[in-house]
Amino acid sequence: MDILRYGSRALLVEVRDLDEAARLHTALRRDPPPGVLELVPAARTVLLRYDPRATGPDRLAAAVRAVDLRTVDLRAAATAAPGGCASVEIPVRYDGADLAEVAELCGLTVAQVIARHCAVTYRVAFCGFAPGFAYLTGTDPALRLPRRAVPRTRVPAGAVAIADEFTGVYPRESPGGWHLLGTTGTTLWDPRADPPTPLTPGTAVRFTPAGTPHPPHPPHPPRP
Repeated sequence: MDILRYGSRALLVEVRDLDEAARLHTALRRDPPPGVLELVPAARTVLLRYDPRATGPDRLAAAVRAVDLRTVDLRAAATAAPGGCASVEIPVRYDGADLAEVAELCGLTVAQVIARHCAVTYRVAFCGFAPGFAYLTGTDPALRLPRRAVPRTRVPAGAVAIADEFTGVYPRESPGGWHLLGTTGTTLWDPRADPPTPLTPGTAVRFTPAGTPHPPHPPHPPRP
């Protein structure tokens, strides 16, 4: 890992991939070094904001390098997410504009796409793009598609979508290039709440069908 000074009160730790970033964040959240005030994970980095009166960059860097990432169990850690919420269940109405197209591209039926999307437990890897937007890992490999070639200028609030290895829920109306599978009425960003979103890094997430209409037929038969 590479450890860089990030101003006078933070360190930025660069690692090889998303898995290492998740493991490092989990380990530091579970046993934070003295003086650490905040941890901010991303796709390949973890930012540590610290109190300079309690620690220094060299001491903190040594503590980070001492972490053995091989011992971190991400599945077990998801049951001890911060904010007092070990897991979140999100009901989804699978009526997304791209549902039939996703089924065709993946060589599945619409019903199979819905079943696969609901079959796994996701984990919040990090947040970004917009307040309350969480990048959820665990998407079934059969559903992994690149982002749309042409993003939409408007995606409705509550849209449940997939792109690459991630699943996400748009917390408010915004532009977006992910494939839309459905919608949820669950509020995922409220600045008056503490925390303002239930989807904090490390939280386990499950999707459940709710009032899903009869699945439309894909425009073409699925590939064998």
